[in-house]
Amino acid sequence: MRNAVLIFLLAVAVAGGQFLAGETLTGHISDAKCGAAHADHSEKSIGCVKGCVGGGQAPVFVTGDKKVLKIANADKVMGHLGHKVEVTGKVMDGTLTIKSVKHLAP
Repeated sequence: MRNAVLIFLLAVAVAGGQFLAGETLTGHISDAKCGAAHADHSEKSIGCVKGCVGGGQAPVFVTGDKKVLKIANADKVMGHLGHKVEVTGKVMDGTLTIKSVKHLAP
């Protein structure tokens, strides 16, 4: 019985650690108006995303398969508008909460 309890506690600890670590996704930072249309890292797209976000649109994360996710903590991506990035975080109900973000070369 004691071994079963220890195994259970170990499983819970491992699962909890994986939850805290989050997942890593690669994609582009775009805006809510244009979404996946500007997920190509071109100068034109970067300018459009910056203009739309500056005009009040929310930044969004566009996955490699063009799924658009809202960003819970948009302040994390303001220096990466229009860029290809790698983010670590959690996706829940279509919203990404970012723990870290790293700019990637096009």
